Amino acid sequence: MLELAGIIILGIFAQWLAWRIKVPAILPLILIGLAVGPLSTYYTEDGSKLIDPIVGNDLGEGMFLDKYLFAFVSLAIGIILFEGGLTLKRKEIAGVGPAIVKLITIGPIVTFIGGGLAAHYLLGLNWAIAFLFGALVIVTGPTVIAPILQNIPLNRNVSTVLKWEGILIDPIGALVAVLVFEFIRSAEGGVAFTSHALISFFRIILIGLASGAIAASALYRLLKAELIPHYLLNVFTLATVLAVFTFSDMLAHESGLLAVVIMGMILGNMDVPRIKEILSFKESLSVLLISILFIILAAMIDVKDIEIILGDWNSLWLFLFVVFILRPLGVFLSSNKASLNFREKLFISWVGPRGIVAAGIASLFGLTLTNETPPVEQAEYLTPLVFMIVLGTVLINATTARLVARLLKVTLEASEGILIVGANGAARIIGQYLKDNDRHVVLVDNNAGSIQKAQDDGLEAFLVNIYTEDLAEQFELLDMGYMIAMTSSVDVNQYVMRRYQKIFGENGAFRLITPDELKTNTTDLPPQGIFSLHDDFLNLNEIARDYPQIHEIEIKTVATLKHLIQHIAKQNNSAPLFVKTNSGPIEIIPHDLSSLKVEEGFKLVYLGEEIQYTDTE
Repeated sequence: MLELAGIIILGIFAQWLAWRIKVPAILPLILIGLAVGPLSTYYTEDGSKLIDPIVGNDLGEGMFLDKYLFAFVSLAIGIILFEGGLTLKRKEIAGVGPAIVKLITIGPIVTFIGGGLAAHYLLGLNWAIAFLFGALVIVTGPTVIAPILQNIPLNRNVSTVLKWEGILIDPIGALVAVLVFEFIRSAEGGVAFTSHALISFFRIILIGLASGAIAASALYRLLKAELIPHYLLNVFTLATVLAVFTFSDMLAHESGLLAVVIMGMILGNMDVPRIKEILSFKESLSVLLISILFIILAAMIDVKDIEIILGDWNSLWLFLFVVFILRPLGVFLSSNKASLNFREKLFISWVGPRGIVAAGIASLFGLTLTNETPPVEQAEYLTPLVFMIVLGTVLINATTARLVARLLKVTLEASEGILIVGANGAARIIGQYLKDNDRHVVLVDNNAGSIQKAQDDGLEAFLVNIYTEDLAEQFELLDMGYMIAMTSSVDVNQYVMRRYQKIFGENGAFRLITPDELKTNTTDLPPQGIFSLHDDFLNLNEIARDYPQIHEIEIKTVATLKHLIQHIAKQNNSAPLFVKTNSGPIEIIPHDLSSLKVEEGFKLVYLGEEIQYTDTE
């Protein structure tokens, strides 16, 4: 009981610590796992591990029998891969550009072949284990890259490439590793292309694809017909994932991983009711499973496994080759003729941390192959070598990514993006105007209908709950420097200002004034109030409903601007929004108009009915 509770407590503490010091969670998880696992044998009285996952180990009593540990690791990885599959949207893949498409096709080939050759010639591993190692180090997990992207203001080219590579390459790497693993097992430790190996190979693919597709279709129909009550939605989906994994694995051993990835990918691209709730639950479950899994996997390593790595300098050369030769080679070959400059390619080459899929599947396959009868030769090298790559890449990227980004000048020079919280009619019209004036605009809302309308209008919009971490985790918001809260809720607008002003409003954070504030003197209005001093949410959206157009009218002096704003206030069919300078930039209308310098060519931007006005009025 103490060991089980300790793993969960330590895992969640590691997640919190990673968030607090802004590093990928994998780093403290692995270090804690090693500290309570193999390294603890140096300071315990009897030389046993504080946490020993495997029963029958000479140094301790252990927690799991081999087969139960194998089953737990398999199911946990299956759930994590299913959650990863849910995030893969076909429409998003189409827009990520040729560089990313090549990076997830050419890149894995380079890593697979290069890693296999290096492991064979540097460490003398047999071809089977060498190429299985090459397959396992293909992936760069999004759970590792996400904290790096969130804490470094990278330009959009770099952040987009890294984000999508991390999401898309997980199932690709897992599939390649599973296929190589099955070749090894079906050929009894070799990679000879026997009829038995080929039959097993295609059987896994066919059953995995069929099981995943059928399960996704069945679950979709159940959800669409509302045959699953809301309170059972998440746990029913979880049970379905476990059932599909187990059933597929029974039909063709090791096809379960492929089945759940396919199931997740298909569901993620269908119009599944309440998919956001399912994904949110799976993300929380994945955090817990990753926390438990990494500590168990790291603790499972024995001192003799570490000595395998430390006792051979060629292991270091293998690490350096994978990180500093294969990764840049794959990136530069993949991004040839792409719209990335040399510095951007170099930074992407530098950031390639491996994650949970690499470590988890390596431990899973290593445990399986060493327990074969007879054991597969040199399979004991697999887990420590992959953990070396995982720990080393995470450590390098977590500690140097910010410095390298600055040296290569791939960070944002200025955060000029505009985040609009709220996707109501007025927000959509204003967002469209700003977009047409070459500003990066993103709308967020928790109303699916409003978000869909914004997307139909060609705006970048996301369905998020601002009371969760959804907003802070959106990669698309990395260049946000201005924030406008314009929802119908006073409380939500004020919460957004308190919670996100420092994150997204470094150049300015604003909100709509409230109905109560309309009753006060203009001198008492808060400096964060935006647009008209005479319109709250209701008035602004009534104008947007009746007169959904934005107009510009030239102003020559501050006095002209003041008269115009007073004129518009009397009309009740328009609302002033911004001041547009003669060189193009758009500025907020300040409460104190005397602080604004107006020059020839400036324009007042307003929403509503077009007005006729001259200075003589």
